[in-house]
Amino acid sequence: MTDTNAIYSLPAEWYEQSAIQLTWPHEDTDWKTYLAEITDTFVQMARVITLHEKLLVVASDVSKVQRLLLGELTAAQIERIIFFECPTNDTWARDHGAITLLRNDHPILLDYKFNGWGEKFKWEKDNAITRQLAEHGILQGTLEDHTDFVLEGGSIESDGAGTVFTTSQCLLAPHRNQPLTQTEIEQRLRQQLHAERIVWLDYGNLVGDDTDGHIDTIVRCAPNDTLLYIGCDDESDEQYADFKALEGQLQTLRTAEGQPYRLLRLPMPTAIYDDGERLPATYANFVILNGVVICPTYAQPKHDKQAMKTIRQAFPEYEIVGIDARTVIRQHGSLHCLTMQYPAGVV
Repeated sequence: MTDTNAIYSLPAEWYEQSAIQLTWPHEDTDWKTYLAEITDTFVQMARVITLHEKLLVVASDVSKVQRLLLGELTAAQIERIIFFECPTNDTWARDHGAITLLRNDHPILLDYKFNGWGEKFKWEKDNAITRQLAEHGILQGTLEDHTDFVLEGGSIESDGAGTVFTTSQCLLAPHRNQPLTQTEIEQRLRQQLHAERIVWLDYGNLVGDDTDGHIDTIVRCAPNDTLLYIGCDDESDEQYADFKALEGQLQTLRTAEGQPYRLLRLPMPTAIYDDGERLPATYANFVILNGVVICPTYAQPKHDKQAMKTIRQAFPEYEIVGIDARTVIRQHGSLHCLTMQYPAGVV
């Protein structure tokens, strides 16, 4: 029977967390040519995470990761790590991890299809991770199979109060959910995420972003009806008009109560290139933990400092720490893309 009195919520990221997932890089991923550098970034992430909450490490070779972290972290931090071994294609836990819904505070693990952002890259092993974690009891809660529908964690943002934000350029992109229309996709999101409102953003696709415009690279939710977003001041930047249009759209948005959002503008990093290709550097891809926010930095002191200052305005009670994300963006993501948080009660 269906509990008609059940209360559902898609928790905001600042809801109390039980753990954060990292899916560890290895030599059979696209990180092979700079595996040492990206592994160092993962160690830095693990160091910060385990100071504040549990860390779930998914790895193709757990013993290798254990040996590495034993030499880098304290015994107390190691005790906070849950290791799980299974085959993996890549490292983007945000997009292959379970999206957690709460029903009367009971976790519902929504297992969506991950198909390599529209079948651009190998994905079959990563698509199987969530089910394996649930079957082995690592993730606690009811597993719901939605693998007939493609949805990546980085493509949605929840304010925790019934509004879900997404982007039209991502959810309507080829090789995801065609031939479903925008109306049909929105209906699914409302039903499966128990959302009262779906807000579609139509602008702000970062050059070099191969996810087709994930919202977690451009606009992020924060407490008290706050939205942090990437702005662009350089009229010579090829992204200028697009991000001006995004800013204009955000200014027209209203909360469920009909009030304007509090908008906090993050700087656009100075363009970073790799072999002539612009990389999708962004400060919006920060990671929220229990009591701390990790801000991606790009060795741009002025912009890095301004981004951390702005994030502090949104999270005044949180510690703000920076981790260099220049290696991460070489594979077209940033720090938030590497992680998936699980609310209290899941791990």
